[in-house]
Amino acid sequence: MNRSPADRFLSPEPVVRLTSAFSEPFRNVVATARTCYSPSGIVESRPLTERDVQIAKGIYKAGHHTTFQHAHFQFALGNVSRQFIWSFLHSHPFYNSEQVSQRYVAVKAGSVAVPPLGSEAARTLYAQAVDRQMEAYRDLAVRLYPIVKREYLKRFRVSDEKAAEGKRRGASQRKRREDDLRQVELSLYRSTKRMNGDVLKKAQEVARYVLPVATFAYLYHTVSGITLLRYWRLCRQYDAPLEQRNVVGKMVAALLEACPDYRLVLEDPIPLEEMPEARFFATRTPDRGHRVSRSFLSEFDESLKGRTSRLLDHKAQNESLLAQAVREVLGVTAGELSDEAAIGLVLDPARNPLLGEPLTLTTHSKLMRAMVHPSYTFRKKLSHTADSQDQRHRMTPASRPILSAHWTGEPDYVTPDLAREDPWAEKAYHQVMEQTWEAIEKLRRMGVPMEFALYLLPNATAIRYTESADLLHLHHKHAMRLCYLAQEEIWRASVEEAIQIQEINPLIGRYLLPPCSLRDLAEMRPVCPEGERFCGVKVWRLPLEQYRRLI
Repeated sequence: MNRSPADRFLSPEPVVRLTSAFSEPFRNVVATARTCYSPSGIVESRPLTERDVQIAKGIYKAGHHTTFQHAHFQFALGNVSRQFIWSFLHSHPFYNSEQVSQRYVAVKAGSVAVPPLGSEAARTLYAQAVDRQMEAYRDLAVRLYPIVKREYLKRFRVSDEKAAEGKRRGASQRKRREDDLRQVELSLYRSTKRMNGDVLKKAQEVARYVLPVATFAYLYHTVSGITLLRYWRLCRQYDAPLEQRNVVGKMVAALLEACPDYRLVLEDPIPLEEMPEARFFATRTPDRGHRVSRSFLSEFDESLKGRTSRLLDHKAQNESLLAQAVREVLGVTAGELSDEAAIGLVLDPARNPLLGEPLTLTTHSKLMRAMVHPSYTFRKKLSHTADSQDQRHRMTPASRPILSAHWTGEPDYVTPDLAREDPWAEKAYHQVMEQTWEAIEKLRRMGVPMEFALYLLPNATAIRYTESADLLHLHHKHAMRLCYLAQEEIWRASVEEAIQIQEINPLIGRYLLPPCSLRDLAEMRPVCPEGERFCGVKVWRLPLEQYRRLI
């Protein structure tokens, strides 16, 4: 792919390697298509004939794309920005990714995407802003370390008196107590080195909020053939069209090198100006856009009523829908199985031990598929970094924003609670945010396109959107994110959501619980499935309203 200097990032080129793929992916497309109409059994892959080419083109143009889903392609990607991953790679449900975590891996200085900024002055300003963010990241991690260590030691301190009390209890109670203590003791005897490592990770988890969304990541990313074709067709859409085109262009080049036959159906990318969003923005002046954005942000935040995630809508008969679906699966009447009993049969781990299994079985269980009928819609405001984790729950989809459409020129970010625990840290946090927004505005005045200037946005940038989910997939999400090991911000949003559901659907809401609570109700031991990663809090003994954490 030939590119002009204006199309090249100033940072190292994205690394794209096709690491695994079907051996004959395009032939498989035709073989699976032919099998649908074969009277003699499975049609095997074979060299393409002219008739095969016409079949492939015909089913592609007709929209019969399941045949293109069989072949999958795994890519190793490097030198790609968090902005690109959030805006494009992870913005849909049809992928699998394993990427380096900023929560657990320290970010090295200079590992950021630098877009083509034009002038030397713009490049200098961009570099200075990144340096400030990196310096703030390092300083905050150091400053927050003793605070995190204090909270960490509070969690894992168990008195001799409590241990003795457990031994004095009756046999059944003693067994339960010993099961509980095993989780704590496992962590109590961690080495100092291990403890210090855990504390450092928690400190940098919050410090990373000041890092730019331009920060590089590396990951494995697996998609089907049809998803890759969609990537190429839409790679010029907002928010990062140049990086998207560059990275996806390399992915497509690797695909064509491995299997040139995909050229038969490969379409050109749709130009950005032909996107419906771009056509809408073309009717607005920049000043009018900023005024409308300010009004929108204010209106959105007021509608949250002080929450991170507010329940906006739900089906009026969620509980009766679920109960009736359970009865339909089992072939019984309401007289034989009440609503409460039916809901308990599918959601109570004491009666449905599948809920305690580490392997998520909900979509495969006949009974648990009844959970697809209840649904909930939330209005949410999370940081860019927390939303990057929220969007990994691909079956709880959301309508996420075009970031430039929310731009007002004024700082707009989320402050984690831990940063407020130290006056110096909080002051430094707000200062780097102010400086970052000021740098972005200066770049804009220099004529730098919004697309490139927004790479300086910090991970703390506020993301506002609406998210919907059926109960089946929301139950799984809450089981993962109500765990005290989950990122604190998405954990807090999940707690708010579960409490609100309890208020309107108590028969359902009582079973939205973290994995340890589900396993405890299912009488599975050990209660916490995390082993040596146990959070240090016996969460399974707490009602949802008493969930509290700083780290």
